[in-house]
Amino acid sequence: MTIEITNGVYLSSNGTWQTFESIRIENGVIVGIDSDGEMLNAPSQRIDAQGNKVIPGLIDLNVNIQEPGNSQNGSISSELAAAAAGGVTTLCYRPETSPVNDTKAVTKLILKSAESSNRCTVLPLGAMTKNLEGQNLASYAGLKDAGCIGISNGFNALSNLLVMQRCFEYAKTFDLPILLNPIEPALHQGCMHEGEVSTTIGLQGVPESAELIAVSQAIMLAKSTGVRLHLTQLSCGNSVALIAQAKEEGLPITADVSLANLLFTDHNVAPFNSLFHCMPPLRSEYDRKALIEGLRTGAIDAITSGHQPLEAAEKQKPFAESARGMSCIELLIPVAKMLEEQDGLPLETFIACMTARAASVLGLTQPEVRVGADADLAIFADQIDYPLDKDQCLTMGENIPMLGERFSARVELCVHRGSVSFDRSASI
Repeated sequence: MTIEITNGVYLSSNGTWQTFESIRIENGVIVGIDSDGEMLNAPSQRIDAQGNKVIPGLIDLNVNIQEPGNSQNGSISSELAAAAAGGVTTLCYRPETSPVNDTKAVTKLILKSAESSNRCTVLPLGAMTKNLEGQNLASYAGLKDAGCIGISNGFNALSNLLVMQRCFEYAKTFDLPILLNPIEPALHQGCMHEGEVSTTIGLQGVPESAELIAVSQAIMLAKSTGVRLHLTQLSCGNSVALIAQAKEEGLPITADVSLANLLFTDHNVAPFNSLFHCMPPLRSEYDRKALIEGLRTGAIDAITSGHQPLEAAEKQKPFAESARGMSCIELLIPVAKMLEEQDGLPLETFIACMTARAASVLGLTQPEVRVGADADLAIFADQIDYPLDKDQCLTMGENIPMLGERFSARVELCVHRGSVSFDRSASI
């Protein structure tokens, strides 16, 4: 397929916006930008990007699609479509499926289903332990051979530190990164952040020590084993200093934060709104601000949607009994613009956190808008005004925050491997 995108601006590799007259795509590769390079055949599709911005496709390090097994919460087809609508062209697929992705067979099933959708590149994460039970190690060799990019146990606790050490050693042997959600299970008994709000409304809180202790232990084990450790979905501002110190020591440690923890705090929980029942919990305004600052300084490498679609029934329960999670993947660009306007986080930094910096975490080639690069691109408008409506969303998840709120940016079109994977004018 040959595509020509005309009349927009694109984000260059040095983080500046460049106007262009023509970006030409052929056989899945960018073959020309303006006078640099030519395509062999006439374009079969022309896309006018007048007034819009073109960026490399986003990389999402933490997406929880539960098919096979729980497709009522979101199928591979629906959630990859939602990912494309969010500007995502590559995503890490968590192992919390049924059956759990702890074997070659499950990995291959996920990849086959994703391939047929042709919406974005799926990078499966294999289970750290069999059935995610935290005791016996899965076969990392088999998982890597089947196509897993890394190893994760999700929010399922490991039985003890000896198991964690063995997981790290085993992953190091096969040069697989560990993507760890840092929780100390003995302290992680509540349903929201422990603080003034939890005390006021009478819900059991989760202290920040539940994360800080887990982060500290994981860093120490990473130092002794040499494993590539990625701490995912941090929620506490004080975790940022621990990560920064580890990086100063030269340890191969990276980290990310989910969209929810950049946007919301425990005050959003106060009306007992189960949409804000998350894992990790939404913490204080201090934590939210510190996490944003961590992105600015580079102590935190990446941003993830933390996307976890859920059917309505999962949220229609008392707060503490409701399922945890948000459907956020389609809100990445709208929220990026909001964080720039309200918190001063530059749009270019947000995009870097979900492109070059996310690629570095996984050891992938940096996505770029340049001649010779893979044609994974997103085109978005950022001078518009619209209310978020459920009918605009492609996810099956009913747990979408901020419905009805107004935004000034959204993805209009996404290109994956040189083919249009999402076109708002045709899909909504």
